[in-house]
Amino acid sequence: MSAEIDPASRAPDARILVVDDAEGIRTYLADLLELRGYQVDTAEDGRSALALLDAGAAPDVVLLDIMMPGIDGLETLRRIREDHEELPVVMLSVVGRADAIVDAMRSGAADYLNKPFEEDELEAVLGRVLSQSALRAERARLLDEAADGFRGALWGSPALEHIRNVISQVAETDVTVLIGGESGTGKEIVARTLHEESTRREGPFVKVNCAALPEPLLESELFGYERGAFTGAASRKLGKFEVADGGTIFLDEIGEMSPALQAKLLQVLQDATFARLGGNAEIRVDARVVCATHRRLEEMVAEGAFREDLFYRLNVVSIQIPPLRERRDEIPLLLERFLTRYQVKYQRPAVEVSPELRDAMLRYAFPGNVRELENMAKRLIVLGSEESVLRQLYGRSSARDEARRLAMVIDDLEASAGQQSLREVGRRAALEAERQVIQWTLQRTQWNRKEAARLLGVSYKTLLQKIRECELRAGQ
Repeated sequence: MSAEIDPASRAPDARILVVDDAEGIRTYLADLLELRGYQVDTAEDGRSALALLDAGAAPDVVLLDIMMPGIDGLETLRRIREDHEELPVVMLSVVGRADAIVDAMRSGAADYLNKPFEEDELEAVLGRVLSQSALRAERARLLDEAADGFRGALWGSPALEHIRNVISQVAETDVTVLIGGESGTGKEIVARTLHEESTRREGPFVKVNCAALPEPLLESELFGYERGAFTGAASRKLGKFEVADGGTIFLDEIGEMSPALQAKLLQVLQDATFARLGGNAEIRVDARVVCATHRRLEEMVAEGAFREDLFYRLNVVSIQIPPLRERRDEIPLLLERFLTRYQVKYQRPAVEVSPELRDAMLRYAFPGNVRELENMAKRLIVLGSEESVLRQLYGRSSARDEARRLAMVIDDLEASAGQQSLREVGRRAALEAERQVIQWTLQRTQWNRKEAARLLGVSYKTLLQKIRECELRAGQ
């Protein structure tokens, strides 16, 4: 073994946790690594290593022996992955345990070394793992910067200035806030901003999507349950309200909550207390409630689908987010922010957006709002091509196909110049332009004619008439 130390290989800021049941190996590795400039912690078995991590130890790499009594290396690795997903683990194995190494790599090990190993082998593996870890950390930092830039772009819009002012006024209070707006407009970002600017910013922000779970599961998710409350309840589970104690709970799509759960939520808002499923103990919580919905709760109250008393309890402060089509000035900056984020995330080259694509985006209705724009940016980065996005913006046929169709109409009009009245020429050109706009809008709304009529600013009857005139059919 080589004892020569390359000063350039020293890593004084890197901390290594050595986990091995053999005291001689632990001591040897600790001395060797400290000699090479690392900081070292040691643990004699998996249980001790997990206890160190739970107590706040923050190594940069774990050297973990596979063969140990009690909790072996593979089980220790799996538990580390559960609670410390990004922590790299290098497995130490004796020759002949290829099956164990395969299991370890499948379970998330960063690398492995076969005992006995040379010092240079150890140094090479540590250098490689630490470099990869540093790259992941840098990518995470850039992603955070991109996310901050996205928020800055969102809040920089004049259309959202009023919302920003409302947030500033109510963030420091504990009043409930109801956020309305179409799907994909950024309701969760508003909720998170409320939390981050409040006195509860150091507490948890807990999100619950009320539309994602059926009523029994949603109730247990919100309020928790006691052991034996129902079949399969093997142990007590804390509800999201308990988890959010001291912070904020964000109830997304509150309009999808059943009447029975609405009544229980009303009790929590009134008394700040509830009981877990299967339990009688009264639990008191201190969590700010912020709700969001894309539905019109006033209409649901009138129809009897939403409790009136709960609506007024939730609607202390109301924030309505306008759709992206009413904030078109945001589109270019949001697009650049999303492109930057996914360029970093997927490690792809930068994409230059063509004037044609920018113009098409500025004219597009964006029924999916900011989320749809984000997905387009993701596709641009992953595919490295604008074609699929242009198809989405222009409809099933590509932008070139649509342009070609309009050009054919113009050519026909030119060829018949003098044979048709100017009025007829204008009628045919206008009809083709209307046809394209109506087709794009119908495709964007999945042929929801009422929504398309609203977006186009015409009556439902007028839209049906235009569909017949333009000979449009679903699936074109």
